[in-house]
Amino acid sequence: MLHPALGNTLADRLLNLFIIVLILSNVLAVMLETVPSIYVSHHLFFHYFDMVSVVIFTVEYGLRIWSATADPRYKHSFYGRLRFMGTNEALINLLAILPFYIHLFIGLDLRALQILRLLRLLRVFHLTSYMKASRLIITVFRSRKNELLLSLALTLFLLIISSCLMFYFEHPAQPNKFTSIPHTFWWSIITLTTVGYGDLIPITIPGRILTGIILLIGVALFALPAGIITSGFLEESRKTKKQLPARCPHCGEELVEQ
Repeated sequence: MLHPALGNTLADRLLNLFIIVLILSNVLAVMLETVPSIYVSHHLFFHYFDMVSVVIFTVEYGLRIWSATADPRYKHSFYGRLRFMGTNEALINLLAILPFYIHLFIGLDLRALQILRLLRLLRVFHLTSYMKASRLIITVFRSRKNELLLSLALTLFLLIISSCLMFYFEHPAQPNKFTSIPHTFWWSIITLTTVGYGDLIPITIPGRILTGIILLIGVALFALPAGIITSGFLEESRKTKKQLPARCPHCGEELVEQ
């Protein structure tokens, strides 16, 4: 029941739905707390809702550690559970509840408390444990890791080159705006992503030519990781369909080869 990929009973689905609704409700509560009129009139509700949520998430975290030995990868009663606690999934679950206990047992000043309260947004990543589709996303990124890293490297390379060229083109004409190459990185990012806020505008002919080139490259460059991810999804979907057992079209029972 605590590992959705391993079960598909009614109890599994109900538990998954409950946890997903609770996580989304926590994220909504974090956002609504920033509205003064809502928080002042309902601050007790937010406090107790967070407390109840932490208790539920804590119990769930403990049960997940206890039941981890059912997975062959963590079958050892002690070291298996330690290995499971070191996984990304378990660490995200821990970070989602840790700020509450840090404030409860240690106590911090208001500014540090506000930062810890924002860490509750990590609970949204807890959804990856209860949504099968999230496992597909993780698998796609793992299988396409090298291609995505290459795409990232090309993007960083283009940002560096364009920032350097634009600085040398525009700094003599606009020394107050293009003050340094690191500062020009902002222009490269908003130009490459075709956002163009207009706070940094080239006025020299070479600068405008370079801007046009970067805009055209940006359109093509950001389509590259999208294509890589899409092809990964299609491939993983085909693999998943091949692994699914054949079922009778009439009764839905699994067909077993004789």
